Amino acid sequence: MSTSISNTPSGTILLIGASRGLGLAMASEFLKRGWNVVGTVRAGGGRTKLHDLADEFQGSVEIETLDICEPDQVKALRERLSGRVFDILFVNAGVTNNPAETIGEVTTDEFIRVMVTNALSPMRVLESLEQYVPATGLIGVMSSGQGSIANNNAGQREVYRGSKAALNMFMRSFAARHAETSRAMAIMAPGWVRTEMGGPDAKLTIEESIPSLVDVLLAKQGRPGLEYLDYLGRTVPW
Repeated sequence: MSTSISNTPSGTILLIGASRGLGLAMASEFLKRGWNVVGTVRAGGGRTKLHDLADEFQGSVEIETLDICEPDQVKALRERLSGRVFDILFVNAGVTNNPAETIGEVTTDEFIRVMVTNALSPMRVLESLEQYVPATGLIGVMSSGQGSIANNNAGQREVYRGSKAALNMFMRSFAARHAETSRAMAIMAPGWVRTEMGGPDAKLTIEESIPSLVDVLLAKQGRPGLEYLDYLGRTVPW
């Protein structure tokens, strides 16, 4: 991953969902740029690669446990973090499902699982923790280009697309309710990345996506209002 940016002002990011994939890569990239990371992992999973990063970057990583779909755990995390200040709050956690399953075929339980994990739970976390982000800070979520209604010309991945479109809408509503704030807000589309979730056929490597995505987030700091951006900083149509 890129370590070329040496003059980036450091800060602290609260990164929700940092044990693997894109979240882990984001944690690594911020650490290489001199930031402190408070990252969450799910309880009961044992040692993760985030723990390895904590060993490598001693004193710069704090690990919290959180299942975003459990409101009691979200409340407990908010209480544990009471009094803290974070320059960036970024919610990365999410799931996918069978990409070939149409909206007519998906079971109700599977539909609920994806929607709760990808749309409802990230917003509950954000609503609960946004009080710890100052006026100069940034709040962001990991969405997808597949959440764009305007760009949906191919169909497929219908339930996943719908969950990310819902997340985008909820973020629009959150931004509208906080229109008076000077905080920056970002909905990020990382591209189709080769991770456990993205699969082996994805077009981008983590190294091609995440350093640039972090560049975009850091450039967004100090630019108030909500934007829907891809990993190269281009505006994604709603």
